[in-house]
Amino acid sequence: MKKILTLLFTILVLTACTEVTKDEVTKDEVTKKEVTNNNYKFIGESEHWDAVYSYKGTETWEDNDGTKTYSNEDSDELVLKYKGTLEELSSMRNLEYSYTTSSSSGASTMEFTEPPRELIFTSKSSSEGGAKVNDDEVIQVNVKWDEFEESFELHNKEK
Repeated sequence: MKKILTLLFTILVLTACTEVTKDEVTKDEVTKKEVTNNNYKFIGESEHWDAVYSYKGTETWEDNDGTKTYSNEDSDELVLKYKGTLEELSSMRNLEYSYTTSSSSGASTMEFTEPPRELIFTSKSSSEGGAKVNDDEVIQVNVKWDEFEESFELHNKEK
């Protein structure tokens, strides 16, 4: 009797699992989703500055029962580092820096009433639905500090 009950219970469990699997396959056939992650790091330097621009983006293409949609989200960060010492920057009163990609740009302006305490300056941004940065981009960076100015390019380190 125990063997028959065990057999019936096993059949019942297997039948229940089969039904769940059929439902999941049907759902996947109706909605098809393709996700692409873009993670790039661009680097470059000038005489006085090093910079790293990091880009992380996710693109999603979805086909829901014949209706196709596209969405994307991204975030970026520019890290600018002075190559000298804090003592060299102690008289700095103004710092302006900007970057430009083919699809976007960013800028930051700082005024110092006291000497800077850091050699590293960071700008971050994020967006949904904006244009994406490509892996083969050349990113232009411009830095002005007091009466000095330097421009340089950032290139994808993976290229």
